[in-house]
Amino acid sequence: MRIAFIGLGNMGAPMARNLIKAGHQLNLFDLNQSVLAELAELGGQISASPKDAAANSELVITMLPAAAHVRGVYLNDDGVLAGIRPGTPTVDCSTIDPQTAREVSKAAAAKGVDMGDAPVSGGTGGAAGGTLTFMVGASAELFASLEPVLKDMGRNIVHCGEVGTGQIAKICNNLLLGISMIGVSEAMALGNALGIDTQVLAGIINSSTGRCWSSDTYNPWPGVIDTAPAARGYTGGFGAELMLKDLGLATEAARQAHQPVILGAVAQQLYQAMSLRGDGGKDFSAIVEGYRKKD
Repeated sequence: MRIAFIGLGNMGAPMARNLIKAGHQLNLFDLNQSVLAELAELGGQISASPKDAAANSELVITMLPAAAHVRGVYLNDDGVLAGIRPGTPTVDCSTIDPQTAREVSKAAAAKGVDMGDAPVSGGTGGAAGGTLTFMVGASAELFASLEPVLKDMGRNIVHCGEVGTGQIAKICNNLLLGISMIGVSEAMALGNALGIDTQVLAGIINSSTGRCWSSDTYNPWPGVIDTAPAARGYTGGFGAELMLKDLGLATEAARQAHQPVILGAVAQQLYQAMSLRGDGGKDFSAIVEGYRKKD
């Protein structure tokens, strides 16, 4: 299939690589010329604009940093909707607010284009390994056409409902993730301060009722899990600034729905403080550093 892939950042680039490996022909667009050149060596075709990328494609996939970028890539004069042929499906894999997803989808529908949202979970490791979870908001017909292609990039492809529900699932999941990482950080730091070996404590938590992904897979305490960002100075993984963005999306959606997210609001403030300390570029599990005594 000829696919336009727009947005080749830390997540988009490995996703595009997996599509090329699966035999798809990709029309690529990004502002980063080096990643474009890298993917061109693998067989991708470089496009001059989102409009150009979409013009002769059978499917358009976008993976962008924020809602403003999604609006621009789709709605600008050189955007996707200016070049796409009516009837060509498109899916946005960015993490944005549900309202923007629905508004851009409505604009696409006016051009005869069926658009869905499919934010992902699994991080850069999942993107590279092709094991992502896709949370898809789309009509049943669009989901059926997207699923085979999404399976070339992910392991779990979940139909959440109509357009926008994929974003709802993603912000609710990341709201819980941000809160759980803070909880694990507090527990590990308390245990350390009271004198228990942190390896022992982690083992107890991970075989008891406190067990969660933030403890057994991504533990924030250095020396507990060799593959976690804590083992490499909190580099790589899911940046704290991205977690702060997602918590902002969740708390804003909660405000619009008049739904309390008390722990989510506290988590947002803690990650905001982390960002102000200059640590926003670290993995979000570095939130634990706020609970540790400085050497």
